[in-house]
Amino acid sequence: MSTPLTEGRTANIAGHGKERNVNLLEAMRIYVRVVERGSISGAARDLDIGQPAVSERIERLEKYLGCRLLQRNARAFKCTPEGIIFHERSKAVLGAVEQAVAEVSNDEQAVKGSIRIAAPHCFGETLLPEGVKRIRESYPRIDIELVLNDKVTDLVTEGVDISFRLGQLGDGAYIAWPLGEIGRVLVAAPDYLKRHEAIDNLADLARHNLIRVKGSFDADLLPLSRDGALIDSVPIRTIIKTTHWRPMYEMVLAGLGLGVLETPAVKDALETGDLVRVLPQHEVPALALSLLIQPQRPIPLRVRKIVDTLRSYLSEALSQ
Repeated sequence: MSTPLTEGRTANIAGHGKERNVNLLEAMRIYVRVVERGSISGAARDLDIGQPAVSERIERLEKYLGCRLLQRNARAFKCTPEGIIFHERSKAVLGAVEQAVAEVSNDEQAVKGSIRIAAPHCFGETLLPEGVKRIRESYPRIDIELVLNDKVTDLVTEGVDISFRLGQLGDGAYIAWPLGEIGRVLVAAPDYLKRHEAIDNLADLARHNLIRVKGSFDADLLPLSRDGALIDSVPIRTIIKTTHWRPMYEMVLAGLGLGVLETPAVKDALETGDLVRVLPQHEVPALALSLLIQPQRPIPLRVRKIVDTLRSYLSEALSQ
């Protein structure tokens, strides 16, 4: 079910004594994305429209409202006090419109628009693609953008609808759901173990080559547990650091050294014997996985539906 309002058609809306043609809902959507991205060019890319068109829509919106929303200079902008209020109210209005359409349409076809999902690299490349497939199968009118980055993503400033976070959640404004844990394993190629001295106890690790991702075990100490009890961190010797898990995986597979990798990334290699666990009686502590969304009420329909889909899929995937 659709109306001229929900389809975003231009309406004649009286403002400050005379009528002006303003597509108010579309202008609100554009303005909210500009503020949350902190960039007109970034918002234009997200919305798949030209940067001049975004600037023109914001200028028309300001003329309609009769006030400045953004204070611009050559490099950046910031919201005026009126702009801050209008951003907050616009988000509420857009969420209410989406909710109203969903309630009266009672149709999955009402779930449409774009969604921006952020996730760490390894999780985003190994587990998340199947989740994206399920979203597309259930909601074919949803367009998806994946943002993969091992740095913590601020949902509001990055214009992200859904973010996955490993480990502690940290500061910020969000609504979060715990999803479970992503396991990690210490592995090596059989060829590496044949060419180097045996690893029989924790002290042996310091004499072996370790490959790791920057930001993990930076103090060259590896936490290990046994029977659920955490052991003091064990000294390791890093020979190669990389910024991405995939080169580390390939170098470990090639027999250059040991590595700690997330369980989904090495599941197949462990099953085929291309990699084996090192000190299998010990475990590297797993990382808590959480799903975060922006702290808005009501939660937009498309976000709620996709959150439900991803939570259901990951509950199944992490239990295997």
